[in-house]
Amino acid sequence: MLRGVFVTGTGTGVGKTVVSAALLHRYEAPSLRYWKPVQTGTLQDDDTSSVMALSGCGPSVVLDAGVRLPQPVSPHLAARLEGQVIRVPELMERIAREPDAVWVVEGAGGVLVPLDDHTTIAVLMRALALPVVVVARSDLGTINHTLLTLEALRTRALRVAGVVMVGVPHPENRAAIEHYGKAAVLGELPPLDPLTADDLGSWARLELDPNGLLTGDLS
Repeated sequence: MLRGVFVTGTGTGVGKTVVSAALLHRYEAPSLRYWKPVQTGTLQDDDTSSVMALSGCGPSVVLDAGVRLPQPVSPHLAARLEGQVIRVPELMERIAREPDAVWVVEGAGGVLVPLDDHTTIAVLMRALALPVVVVARSDLGTINHTLLTLEALRTRALRVAGVVMVGVPHPENRAAIEHYGKAAVLGELPPLDPLTADDLGSWARLELDPNGLLTGDLS
């Protein structure tokens, strides 16, 4: 049985990569590792390299393997453009080779992003069976997007470990997500300018999951 958390988002560009790096700062267990099984848009961005830079971790902490597709589009389309098929069993075989690791697994986009004509990211999430950390924006619209994401996870029997909100803190939005979504907000990551490993680490150690709700999953 795998240990760790799966980091998903309410959409693309909400801050999953930064939050993944913050989790590596917050939980420094020797066996803690990061993996992004499906990455699109590699011509423009490399989330794995970004996590290494923002967490300050070495290559041994990062599993740089999986599906890597150049076009910045949905995985199902990016794979089709390259004549590839994303196969969840192959991804599972790769992570199964390291049974002693504790994982921070970062998804692509949100819960229902398609991997092929029949499969979404949620199928991979169910196969991994890790508790889920949801990354959400803090601003207008986040309540609906976050509640829909939480509902989609619970409908698929995926355990919600908590929510991390990214952006200018908004107390009313946080309260609404906790109340209506019945989910703990693990932290509110404000804009960091510049965004550096030192500043992200300082925030994570002080403000991310201060009650240690993820300790059992990431230690």
